[in-house]
Amino acid sequence: MGGRVFGKCQTTKFSTSGSEARGGRGGKKTGRPKTLSEYGAQLIEKQKARFSYGLKEHQFANYVKNIRGHQVKDPTGALYQLLESRLDNAVYRLGLANTRAFARQLISHGHITVNGRRLNIPSYQVKVGDKVAVRSQSRAAGAFKNLAERLKDYHLPAWLLFDPEKIEGIVKALPLPGEAEADINFGAILEFYSRV
Repeated sequence: MGGRVFGKCQTTKFSTSGSEARGGRGGKKTGRPKTLSEYGAQLIEKQKARFSYGLKEHQFANYVKNIRGHQVKDPTGALYQLLESRLDNAVYRLGLANTRAFARQLISHGHITVNGRRLNIPSYQVKVGDKVAVRSQSRAAGAFKNLAERLKDYHLPAWLLFDPEKIEGIVKALPLPGEAEADINFGAILEFYSRV
């Protein structure tokens, strides 16, 4: 069987509910499970990444195109860094939002600043040294109440620092492949786009 593309399919509840075991229409077994082709496996990896990062097809394809145009040494690492360095992902990784979709909403509504400047572009690429913070006028909003307590047991990625008193994060390094999204094969994604 293929990998689980949607977030709700990656939970323990889904695995134990038997939903995964029921194949075909209406939960009826359709015979022997099909073996996945190489193309099919690559497509699933691409879809997993797209849905994890919440990107549309043309947005995702543009990231791959950008990497190909620059002839980088490590294209898989470069794709990972581009996706992880998005502002919506940085806000999510800092723990300011519990999903990337909510992080995008916070940014679009003007609650987030980068280096003191209010930004409403979720795809903005953060750089090393950037300060990502909650706008001072937004700190009393319900989304940020009890933030310090919510982040008490939160595991922050190595490439970020967070100051709960200032409600501010600093990008201290570039994200390295393997730190997160370990279930996505970025090499297979690049192979998928090389076929198209």
